[in-house]
Amino acid sequence: MRDRTALKPLTLVAVLMLVLASFPFPARAQDANAAKARALVDAAIKMTDSDAALKLLWQATEIDPTFDDAYVYLGLYYNSRSDFTNVVKVYQKLLKYQPNQVSAYLNIGEAYMSFSPARTDDALVYYRKGYELDPKNTFAALRIGELLAQTGQRDDALKYLKIALGDSAKNPTVASEAEKTLKQMGAL
Repeated sequence: MRDRTALKPLTLVAVLMLVLASFPFPARAQDANAAKARALVDAAIKMTDSDAALKLLWQATEIDPTFDDAYVYLGLYYNSRSDFTNVVKVYQKLLKYQPNQVSAYLNIGEAYMSFSPARTDDALVYYRKGYELDPKNTFAALRIGELLAQTGQRDDALKYLKIALGDSAKNPTVASEAEKTLKQMGAL
């Protein structure tokens, strides 16, 4: 005769395993949300109605706030309409969920530089943060150097511009802009 008390823990474990297997853990829910967000972005980019497409893209950021593509398309849309306030909002929202996203910092910096007049102090904060996260980012170094040169901080500007200049093989456009600024400063 079998001891029935020994079966109870096994039965309880089996039931718990079945229940847990059907429970949507965050990873499963996250995968499902990512798929939904991806589908919304795919639908939005095929639309000709900009207002409806924007709604889908914003909805995608609500469903999966870490899905980069929705933010990229929103940023492109607002940038194409010179709506830099919304470009900043888009990328600030992305940074809330992905605080190490270097391109978001740089896009915010560029948006601030596109305001009329340019909001250089705000831009510099974001360029510096992007550079802090990626010290090999020559574009961030270029922008920091240019802004520092504009404010008369020559020594610091030279440091960043020389970093931007040093990567001419990988990013010749950035190096060319750095060289131009350095020549204007009389440093070359």
